[in-house]
Amino acid sequence: MLPSPTVWRIALPVPLPRLFDYLPPAGDAGGDPVGARVRVPFGRRELVGLVAATGAPEPGTDPAALKQVLARLDPEPLLHGELLESLRWLARYTHAPLGEVLATALPGPLRHGEPLPDTHAWAWRLTEAGATARPGLRAGKPRRLSDLLDEHGELDEDRLDDLLEDWRSAARALAKRGHAERVAVPAVAHAPAPQPGPPLNDEQQAAVDSILAAPGFTGLLLDGVTGSGKTEVYLRAIADCLARGKQALVLVPEIGLTPQTLARFRARLGVPVHALHSGLADGERARTWAAFARGEARVAVGTRSAVFLPLAEPGLIVIDEEHDGSFKQLDGIRYHARDFALVRAKALDVPVLLGSATPSLESLRNAQAGRYGHLRLLRRAGQAQPPRVRVLDVRKRPLQAGLSPELLERIHAELRAGGQALVFKNRRGYAPVLLCHDCGWTAHCPRCSTPLKPTPMTVHAGGRRLQCHHCGTRRPAPDACPDCGGLALQSQGAGTERIEESLAARFSDFPVLRIDRGTTQKRDALEKLLAEFGTAPGVLVGTQMLAKGHDLANLTLVAVVGIDEGLFSADFRAREKLAQLLIQVAGRAGRAEKPGEVVLQTHHPEHELLITLLSGGYHAFAEVELAQREAAGFPPFAHMALIRAEAQQVELANAFLAMARRELQHTAAQRARHDGIERSALEINGPVPAPMPRRAGYLRAQLILSAPQRRELHAALDAALPAIYAAPEARKVRWSLDVDPADLY
Repeated sequence: MLPSPTVWRIALPVPLPRLFDYLPPAGDAGGDPVGARVRVPFGRRELVGLVAATGAPEPGTDPAALKQVLARLDPEPLLHGELLESLRWLARYTHAPLGEVLATALPGPLRHGEPLPDTHAWAWRLTEAGATARPGLRAGKPRRLSDLLDEHGELDEDRLDDLLEDWRSAARALAKRGHAERVAVPAVAHAPAPQPGPPLNDEQQAAVDSILAAPGFTGLLLDGVTGSGKTEVYLRAIADCLARGKQALVLVPEIGLTPQTLARFRARLGVPVHALHSGLADGERARTWAAFARGEARVAVGTRSAVFLPLAEPGLIVIDEEHDGSFKQLDGIRYHARDFALVRAKALDVPVLLGSATPSLESLRNAQAGRYGHLRLLRRAGQAQPPRVRVLDVRKRPLQAGLSPELLERIHAELRAGGQALVFKNRRGYAPVLLCHDCGWTAHCPRCSTPLKPTPMTVHAGGRRLQCHHCGTRRPAPDACPDCGGLALQSQGAGTERIEESLAARFSDFPVLRIDRGTTQKRDALEKLLAEFGTAPGVLVGTQMLAKGHDLANLTLVAVVGIDEGLFSADFRAREKLAQLLIQVAGRAGRAEKPGEVVLQTHHPEHELLITLLSGGYHAFAEVELAQREAAGFPPFAHMALIRAEAQQVELANAFLAMARRELQHTAAQRARHDGIERSALEINGPVPAPMPRRAGYLRAQLILSAPQRRELHAALDAALPAIYAAPEARKVRWSLDVDPADLY
């Protein structure tokens, strides 16, 4: 009897929780293929996957019926060691197909089969024609760039970022004339000399000492008030990491990664600092990935997906603003970058530092239980003092664009004194609702509304356009009411556009600048707007983009409006998110020598959340909230998963979820009998409509799973999911599983 041939088990980027057997490519004489990319036939397509394992064919498989790998794309495994094993863990934890997890972890070019790129840096220099033509150039950015290149001979792109704003357009203009050219240079050729930092206070020094003394893997929560110098602690720890010849990975929220942040890291560390964020080109992301895999790059500062960087010589992982919701991926593979970073740090045996002025309740609970070291920074760095905070009761007060007369007068006083004010409203657009004053008609999204729960369209462009912030549907605002034909259409409520318009009209002698998604879509737009704003008296109007990561030395007044809707949300995490947001945005005031003031405008001044925050600060709130979570059986005292189904007919979604519930109840009951207990601890709620029951034309329903122990939740999912995937009902809906959901929406 002939021995069975060896097959390669391939993880493919398809939504099926299995591996696919293929015969090795003809003539393959390479080493172990596990972790290497391959190109394979799949139905009528060709796909790129990774070899996950090798072995004999499954029992009953006819080897002659197996297809053959078309090509092995990597002579050596692309994914191996710690990163491959951590990604296997992530697939098991999220209960996601391994092929989709591996594809998520790779930059686009590598995912699509392109070779591992060169990892040189790029620089610019003058051509011979450019050197000749330089004296005759007119004044402007091309001339300034030409002078810089003439002075230095050659400048890499990171250095150009520091020396000349918007140099890329000037470089393209020179290159088009043949006056400048882009050349490849060694990645570390032009590292700046490190600059010294400010002296540390006693709290900062104690935190740095604790980090440097950490023996291998240690979770450390750096819990410091806003303005306490957490970034300086990060920089000292990273500098020590570099001195030991190790790599450091810093994760930041999407809105916290700014050119200002990168410039500070580059200036202080004296090595190239690689940025990874959603606006980066795929090719640049792949080059950074390759540089870290080869051990050439030392420091990365990136958003959520940077957690997948290979670390050949790991030394430290930092998670800044660890509480931030943007670390959770809300579609596709629903992972949490903070939690996965902890898993990787443990596997790599390196310290992981979690920093925040408002730590998540999960992290605070871990610190209380001794699973994390707890480092406290209780006072602001330097001469800065905590801002004064007061609550402004606006009941029965006339409001102009949502702003009370008292608040407007306070803003005016601050401007007259030479200071700057920030008006914070976490709702972009002109107004939340367009209403007919004659008949009560309101503009609803046709793709997201149901008869029982309409979804209003937000008014934009000064009342000229309607837009749904959930599905993106846009349409012009009607000239007359579609129901009664009346002309009494009115914008109700106020978003950042309307507040900006009102303040600009009232304070016409001062600049009024709006910072939200609508004004910051272009590259580096946020930094350019803030640079334009400068330090002269003026008013910023913004959303949560301004809640963190920006030091505005002359900002002395922060006014928070429109917080009332967050006080009464049904989401069990809403109070935590609101408390974090209030503390973070209040922390923008008085960060330099000038004292700051924070005004919270509300119709509910006696609300216990506000009273607790004002009297005891964030930690007093967290203590109360943790006690309530424990009593209610919510995270971090329980572990949850959310199964959501979407279909154009709600009956199909409910049928799928009913089937899923039966499978989960059956497997949980079997496990309880096996363990000799009366009933399973797994609780299943649903099927119920999602809090937003319709989105983009699809009706949505969900199951909520909860268990006091993580092991019970995952055991039930492990046992039930094969039957759920195979059920006929699963092919009639779009469905997803979210373990540890950030919210229930």
